[in-house]
Amino acid sequence: MSMRVDCKHYESRTYASGEVARMCRLDLAPEAPWRCPENCPKYEHRGYDAGWTLGSLRTANEPPPEEPAVLPDDAVALLDAAEDVINEVGAGIVDEIQDQRDREDNPRWWQRFRRPRK
Repeated sequence: MSMRVDCKHYESRTYASGEVARMCRLDLAPEAPWRCPENCPKYEHRGYDAGWTLGSLRTANEPPPEEPAVLPDDAVALLDAAEDVINEVGAGIVDEIQDQRDREDNPRWWQRFRRPRK
């Protein structure tokens, strides 16, 4: 079985480099981009694509990339652990950027009355 491109939660993106990322929007396909889990509980048939512009690089029957000859037994666990690390770090980075923007948008009270330097 491969990725179910007719699923409502299937998503693909093509980057400027030409690389294509295929994924499950709900993160329920641990072996993406090669296959979805059998009998996925959240599988919903995509009824239509009204309103979407489909690029020339995306086709419904586009084959997934070649699966590596040997996948380590703990590849899914390793990828999940890496994703957890990125999610933890990402939240902190977003908070830091938001704090920095808040400081720039709201200067201290005395800075509002300073004359601009010429």
